[in-house]
This record gives sequence, structure tokens and C-alpha cells, in this order.
Amino acid sequence: MDNTQILIRPVVSEKSYVLSAADRYTFRVHPDAHKTQIRQAVEEIFDVHVLDVRTMSVKSKPKRRGLTRGRTRAWKKAIVQIEAGQTIPIFQGLQGVEG
Repeated sequence: MDNTQILIRPVVSEKSYVLSAADRYTFRVHPDAHKTQIRQAVEEIFDVHVLDVRTMSVKSKPKRRGLTRGRTRAWKKAIVQIEAGQTIPIFQGLQGVEG
């Protein structure tokens, strides 16, 4: 699996903004990727040193639109901690944005 396929996109939420202040960044990752692959992908793509990787599977939720019932997709999330003083440029412009 290629490093660009492992990281799908950053997770944009209030919690991810709070974590980014503590040098922890949240990404949506490929469901088959393991921690070592995620660490190598982040280090290669963003040129930072990764200290810790935590992964979790986000379960699907039931949804309804009118009479039609369905479920959202299940996906995998990774929280990556990097060395103090280093940043990932995707999240830099989002620090001052408040909703």
C-alpha cells in the first residue's frame, strides 16, 4: 500500500483543533493500515517525527431520511502525536478559525 493511500484526509472537528494545540493530529486512514504504516506515512509526507500513534474504528450509526432507513459508513481514525515544536501545515491555518 502506498503512503498516499494510507492517509485519506484530516478529521476536521472541535476536538481535533483542541488536540492539535497539544501536537496531536487526527486523520481518517485506510481501514487495513496498521500503526507502523501510519507512522511511516505521516513522517514521509509531512517531514515530522512521530512519537505515538493511536488508532480506533469508528462504528456506523443508524440514520433515517423519511421512511428510508440506512447506516453511515464505518471508518478508521488515527491520532498521531508529533514532537513538540513541529507542526503539520494542514492544521496551521485552522487554529484561528472559530465557528
